[in-house]
This record gives sequence, structure tokens and C-alpha cells, in this order.
Amino acid sequence: MSQSLDRALTVLDGLAEGPRTLDQLAERAGVHKSTVLRLLRTLESHRFVQRDGIRYYRLGTALFDLAHRALEDRDVRRLVEPALRDLNAATGHTVHLASYEAGEVIYIDKYESRHNVRMYSRIGKRAPLHCTAVAKVLLAAMPEPERRAIALSMSYPKLTANTITEPEGYLAELALVAERGYAVDDAEHEAFIHCVAAPIRGTRGEVLAAMSLSVPEVILDLDGLLELVPDLLSAAAKASAECGWSPIAKET
Repeated sequence: MSQSLDRALTVLDGLAEGPRTLDQLAERAGVHKSTVLRLLRTLESHRFVQRDGIRYYRLGTALFDLAHRALEDRDVRRLVEPALRDLNAATGHTVHLASYEAGEVIYIDKYESRHNVRMYSRIGKRAPLHCTAVAKVLLAAMPEPERRAIALSMSYPKLTANTITEPEGYLAELALVAERGYAVDDAEHEAFIHCVAAPIRGTRGEVLAAMSLSVPEVILDLDGLLELVPDLLSAAAKASAECGWSPIAKET
């Protein structure tokens, strides 16, 4: 084992408990202050440690960046699988997971309904941006200028009687989604199919994906599906926690 690396890790572990002085860190590492000072200077040059006033040191931004990148590099689909599976088991309805990639919304996972009447979809299929609940969630999470630019550049083919067919109406819908925290597809994509979707967040609160419940109207009407929104939001919160999201930490 590298002695210097071991001491540096001990120093970082000490700083994880809060700001510390050079004397405190030397005592924790069990070495002379000059040794710890050399370690701190090296760590500071790489932004793993930063000064806090004259006497104290604290963890630097590079550590937080590494932690965020490590979480984001984990397979979102694998991380949220239990939450999707449990929602499907609890409701019996189709559950989708979708992500926004290069201007398109793609279904990246699916749990099939237990009912005989089902909707057609598959992993890898593109979801129309203007009329699906998952797309509304993903676009609503974007900064307003980016959201508007996409909405103005989109086409709005009328797929059902309820399909939104113009940008301003779509932007108003996205604003509503952002405000209430979930999206509704009221038979806008496919006639007689209703859907609700909610965001899955990452460690910084960014929306990584959207999860949804889809139900044919002959199985459950829209009012009945909306009664399942609390179950959807609870599942999305569990999935977000697996992806590193902590709303309490974000608030503080």
C-alpha cells in the first residue's frame, strides 16, 4: 500500500466530517504537520481540498464533481428497475421508462400490463414529443429558452382529437407539467389510451428520465388513472433516490 496515498485518504476522510485545522489533520493521520501540509498542497492543486479562512481546510469541488459523475455514469435503467417493477406489480398497468437523447424521446424500458387489452410500444421506440406524457416531462425539465426553441421547431401532427397542434398550447402544457410535477396524456397520442408520467432525478436534481403508467380507457378511465398519480410519484421518488437525488439535501 502506498503510504502517501493512505495518508491522503485519511486526510480526506477527516475533512468529510467538516472543516479541520492542520493540527487536527496531522493528529488524525498520525504524522508531522509538515507531511500533512505537503499532502494538502497537492490535494489543493487538484481541487480536492480548499482553504476555509486562514486556519481551516475543507473538501474541494473536485470531489463533489467526481461523486456526481460516478453517480451519473451508473446505468439509470438498472438503478430504477426495482421501482418500475414494483409500480407495475402494484397497479397491473404498463410502465415505461424513457429518456431524451439527441432531440428524441426514446423508450428504454417497459413492464407490460397484466390485462388482456394492451397498448403497442417497445424498448427503443421513439415517443412523439408533442403528445406523450414522458416527452412532456422531459421537455418541461429544460430551461425555458431551450424548451421554447424546441417547441417552436417541432411539427404537431394531429394524431387524435385531443392532440395539441400548436407551439403556444404546448408551451402552456409544459409550464403546467413543470408546476405540478407530472404530465398527462389524455388520449393525445393514441385514441382511448391514457397516460401519466413523472420525472426521475439525478444527484443535482436534473431530470435523467421519465417513468409512466399507460392504461387503455376500456380498463380504466382518465379519472381512475389520475387516482394512481400518488403511486406514480412515490415510485419516481424511490427511483430518484436510487439515482442519488435527495430533496432534503437540495432544499438545504
